[in-house]
Amino acid sequence: MHLSEEIGARLQSERKRLNLNQEQFANIVGVSKRTLASYESGSREAGSVLLNLAASAGVDVLYVVTGQRLPVAERTLLIEELEMVAHVRGLGEEDRGAVKRLLRAFGNKIDGQ
Repeated sequence: MHLSEEIGARLQSERKRLNLNQEQFANIVGVSKRTLASYESGSREAGSVLLNLAASAGVDVLYVVTGQRLPVAERTLLIEELEMVAHVRGLGEEDRGAVKRLLRAFGNKIDGQ
């Protein structure tokens, strides 16, 4: 089984855990039922839709991607982190480098205190 198929199977599992049919889930996420079906079958990678899933439907995105469940109390932080990652991924190479340098600088400052 390929990674996209594994992610699709877990995405379907989360949809069922939330007690939603494909049409309901697709409407919440903002995609067509056909698109959702292609994510669940693994024929199309979910990619950035995972952020919408987490924010809109309460999906445990860590579980969908890795198969590992996150404690409920930590899911909100994960959503914020995923939003930051998505934003950084949308930046150009030069800007991503600047973000990395900034994070390293903050890391050194924290370690040096």
